[in-house]
Amino acid sequence: MAQVLEFKLPDLGEGLTEAEIVRWLVEVGDVVAIDQPVVEVETAKAMVEVPCPYGGVVTARFGEEGTELPVGAPLITVAVGERPASGEGDAAGAEGSGNVLVGYGTSEAPARRRRVRRERPVSGASAAGSPAVTGQGAAPAAVNGRAGARETEDGPVPVISPLVRRLARQNGLDLRELTGSGPDGLILRADVEYALRAAARAGAAAQPHAPVPQATSTATAPQPTAPQPTAPQPTVTAAHGEIRTPLKGIRGAVADKLARSRREIPDATCWVDADATELMRARTAMNAAGGPKISLLALLARICTAALARFPELNSTVDAEAREVVRFDHVHLGFAAQTDRGLVVPVVRDAHARDAESLTAEFARLTEAGRTGTLTPAELTGGTFTLNNYGVFGVDGSTPIINHPEAAMLGVGRIIPKPWVHEGELAVRQVVQLSLTFDHRVCDGGTAGGFLRYVADCVEQPAVLLRTL
Repeated sequence: MAQVLEFKLPDLGEGLTEAEIVRWLVEVGDVVAIDQPVVEVETAKAMVEVPCPYGGVVTARFGEEGTELPVGAPLITVAVGERPASGEGDAAGAEGSGNVLVGYGTSEAPARRRRVRRERPVSGASAAGSPAVTGQGAAPAAVNGRAGARETEDGPVPVISPLVRRLARQNGLDLRELTGSGPDGLILRADVEYALRAAARAGAAAQPHAPVPQATSTATAPQPTAPQPTAPQPTVTAAHGEIRTPLKGIRGAVADKLARSRREIPDATCWVDADATELMRARTAMNAAGGPKISLLALLARICTAALARFPELNSTVDAEAREVVRFDHVHLGFAAQTDRGLVVPVVRDAHARDAESLTAEFARLTEAGRTGTLTPAELTGGTFTLNNYGVFGVDGSTPIINHPEAAMLGVGRIIPKPWVHEGELAVRQVVQLSLTFDHRVCDGGTAGGFLRYVADCVEQPAVLLRTL
């Protein structure tokens, strides 16, 4: 007799109380192994896959895709100790791993069941060399030159970005019918767009008077490209000329944090223009010497951590309940990154103890994780100071909102040639605007001005930084 066990949405950590179901990875009747991911959810921090601690046959799922569930709500029920009648795989025993933490599993890799899709008849369009249109309006790609049956694995399909997965779902496209053009068959955004355009063309040929879905790109063939930003999908149209988009997930979390920062933090901003010519020359010389390339963001981070060592008041937070300023002896440096899913602030742990090469590598890793939606909650929390390089958007200055509960944020504008008085003569120099937004409760303007002036001095004369190392 099989025992039916209920698996509830686990505590995902970092104070998260709910999550939105993005995509189910199993169907009712599927066999799951212990610690196999069963659902992909989006929290206010990141996109994560949730593993089930039980092995057996899925008997029920709770919640449709797009539904928000609180922590502790049922996700699925699993019948353990039962074998499927089809013989497609073996259910695991009645014992579970006891581990429901996201991202962790048992020491053995979970077994995966393979399933062969039934062969579908090839339409005249397919025989002529055009993609056939499935019942979902999608165009299946050939597998190694075969347009017929295809063998697939249960579980997540390799997709470059959660946004690409969502694009396919919103257009009724089965990703298992595609073969990705990326490395190891990775499905790219261009692959999905190509399939949608093929489906639109085939639909237009079959029903010339029917509305044709608009393609999302003008490309004529799938190319390995990075995902492009997409606008949030409106879910409710309230009235003529009105489109409402729920503030939830990461967008909602950002809205809540920014609103709280404005309510609680009496912030002030000071700024200064600096001649960055020598800093740019120093970076060019470092990269010309060979070895891993050093990013400009990494050099700015080194300057930032050195400035915080001289002005530690800004590396702090305010405990409003205790009416205390809490100063940190470490620098966990957050940096603002714009991604397809909105603004995120990944955190470089112990940035004060890293050299420029290590900082460059960590910035690159976290930026890529943010782009693909794989940042963990731990990588998005715990920052003590934020570096905001808004110059990448082609703007000179900004008065950003402090990343609550931190006490300050350094902003860096674009570096562009400008007229500048250098050594008593007018010259064209590489000029940048630096700004510091700070919590006026942790320090006065003299401290904030001293910090910003030191940063500007290091930008103008990198040798100043060497004296502090």
